[in-house]
Amino acid sequence: MKKFLLLIIAFFAATAAALAQNNSYQLDDECFEAYRQTELKAGTPEFAAANAQLMKVAIEKGDTKAQTLYYVMALKDATRRYRYLESTPETDKDVLQKTDDLKKVAEKLGYIQYYYYAYELAQNYFFNHGKSIQAMDMVEEMRKIAVQKGDEYGVWMGTRYILSLYIAQNDYISAKSYIQEAIRIYENSTDPTIRRQSGTRLYCDLADTYPIGHDSVKVNLRKAEATAKAHLDSLRISYHKAKLYAYERNIEGYEAARDYCKGDPQLFHVSTSAEMLFNDIDKLVYHRTGTDSLVFDTERLKIREVKYLANIAEHHGYKELAFEIEKKLVRRDERYLSEANRSRLSELEAKMGNTVLTSEVMEARLKSQKVTMLAMILVVVFLLAVVGFFILYTRQLKKKNEQIRLANEAKTRFVQNMSHEVRTPLNAIVGFSQLLSLPDGSFSEEEKSEFSGHIVNNTKMLTMLLDDILNASAMDSGNYRISYETGEMHFIAKAAITSSEHRLQPGVQMYYKPADETPFYFTTDPSRVQQILINLLTNACKHTPKGEIVLESCVSDGYVKYTVTDTGPGIPADQAEKIFDRFTKLNEFVQGTGLGLSICRDIASRMDAKVYLDTSYTGGSRFVFEVPVSPKTNDTNAK
Repeated sequence: MKKFLLLIIAFFAATAAALAQNNSYQLDDECFEAYRQTELKAGTPEFAAANAQLMKVAIEKGDTKAQTLYYVMALKDATRRYRYLESTPETDKDVLQKTDDLKKVAEKLGYIQYYYYAYELAQNYFFNHGKSIQAMDMVEEMRKIAVQKGDEYGVWMGTRYILSLYIAQNDYISAKSYIQEAIRIYENSTDPTIRRQSGTRLYCDLADTYPIGHDSVKVNLRKAEATAKAHLDSLRISYHKAKLYAYERNIEGYEAARDYCKGDPQLFHVSTSAEMLFNDIDKLVYHRTGTDSLVFDTERLKIREVKYLANIAEHHGYKELAFEIEKKLVRRDERYLSEANRSRLSELEAKMGNTVLTSEVMEARLKSQKVTMLAMILVVVFLLAVVGFFILYTRQLKKKNEQIRLANEAKTRFVQNMSHEVRTPLNAIVGFSQLLSLPDGSFSEEEKSEFSGHIVNNTKMLTMLLDDILNASAMDSGNYRISYETGEMHFIAKAAITSSEHRLQPGVQMYYKPADETPFYFTTDPSRVQQILINLLTNACKHTPKGEIVLESCVSDGYVKYTVTDTGPGIPADQAEKIFDRFTKLNEFVQGTGLGLSICRDIASRMDAKVYLDTSYTGGSRFVFEVPVSPKTNDTNAK
């Protein structure tokens, strides 16, 4: 009888506990109601009182998850209140403080998902306020911590945050390796939290990194369908299929996918401009006469969607229309790059200033600690020891001061050099833009075309300068990634020449001369090989006022060997290694940061490759780049 009563009591206790957590967050019901009220009032003047009530109820009920949500809501409220305000040191400090509070509590109470969520909220705040570098730094920090903890879920989420930042900046080239890593983790993980997630978004993002007619697009869309778990997944797949069907002239398939998407009120979650894209595609699909009457408002579409529209127009035979769309896209890209570069430059300058201030504070603390230690030693040691220590200390201090002086001089030279290098193309962009804005009739169409060319060239020059700095920073922080796949020797070389031709000086010729025109495929990171070749070709363009630049290739002793030969003034043999040092420029009157060759060698070393100057060549300069056909490090995550 006694056992029977105990069973009944246990049954009712378990039932009561279950009823007390009748919500998706598995909170006590009173705590959940308090949390719901707090969520509703986030970003309003009533929030503080509501959140305080949440913490009070959470403590009374002993609900540690609800206590953690108190800190989640504090951070959410801050990011919502500051969403449409200009970022200031005070708002940044508030967000960072609340981020640290949430991380500490989440780790202490064992709710690690909110530890990573703190990074997500904070990086969203900084990215939305134009601080993309700081946002990227935060998610990379989160990913490093997850790797150190051996937390696969944290690594996966960190990788997803990084690729999302790159996609938000329309940088699908940088995003691709992170998308592939996230997919690798997803496909091989046994973590139940990861397995419960859908892989649709990742496979669709990977499909977006290929041209719309590429076979990989179809392959990844099939994988996206196989891993779909929610209605939004199906909607996203239909959105991508509609574009593919339109490209393939599959009108029936396009109409079915389009109508499915347009009939769903959640389409804006997939793309805020999807309906406008479909309306423009309709004009192409159903148009039967000339294209003069077709008008597209490409400014309201995403940059990626404008590219799709141009591809579809070209595939449907509207080549002139596709060219016009591409021209609009180029102008929009230039405008976006100019704005993004100005924002990145401002952020870099601010970051450099903060680094200097931090260094000065740390130096002051170090000096203070040394003085304190010296005072203690003076009390306990005799005079001769004091003299000895004092002499040693003085020598060290002089050496340290000299190092600080040299470091400050190097920083000053770098800032002055960068100010000049950035100002020159910016002034050109602004100047020619002002000329183009003058009333019609001021200049001929030929002159306007020339002005536009100058703007494009200077925009690309500015982008290359900033990319050099960001690449050098990524290498220093250990975040530069090598992603191995199959590359074709001639395709990489021709693509590098195409990307560098705009830097040629008047009258100079550039061409590709392979030893054997037969296609040759090898395992490497094609984008990094192309980047090194572009840097070498660009370097040759800057120093070759007349004559020619020749890119040659061959396969020899297990290496793909590229050589870049120019007819410029050449480089003294005793400077053959010095030119690969950072910020080294043999000719101060030639534009550049002095980072290009240094970056080439850094990338090459990470690929088991070699870059060097051929000192035996005397007709100008000849750089040699040797890439292993079968690299020792052959995995997706090589750094």
